[in-house]
Amino acid sequence: MPSVTLVAVQVTEADIARIPRSNLRVPRAEFAALWVAAERRCDEQDRRGGHDWYAAGVAIICEWLATATVQTGGGRQHAAWAPVTERTARAYEELIEAEYLAAEKLDLRRPRPPWLAERPGWSEGICATLRWAWRRSGPPPLVIDERAAG
Repeated sequence: MPSVTLVAVQVTEADIARIPRSNLRVPRAEFAALWVAAERRCDEQDRRGGHDWYAAGVAIICEWLATATVQTGGGRQHAAWAPVTERTARAYEELIEAEYLAAEKLDLRRPRPPWLAERPGWSEGICATLRWAWRRSGPPPLVIDERAAG
């Protein structure tokens, strides 16, 4: 069962600059705008005492695609991991494709595993993000600020 931490990440210019070009098939500025939007949405929901599992799925896969360093609720830092396969290796082309296929397969499972049923929208957010950012198929998974996207 993949674990999910709903700790918002502060996306910095340095984080954006470090995103490997080969990990994205959309413009970096558009990806960055999506990542920021997902983290903000997660943070807003957390402050309200709720969970937006779709936004959490978008945020966690953005963190991994960006090869970000994330902080746990306890303050420990670690490299973002692949949310579906739980690989701890940093994202690169072959692993991104494998994560995409695993995410699509997970999203099609019926009945849904209990842990996934308790996180409505999580796998959908991951799949939508990978389709858009990796496969260049479909719209961005969240509304993004056009000004921030360049």
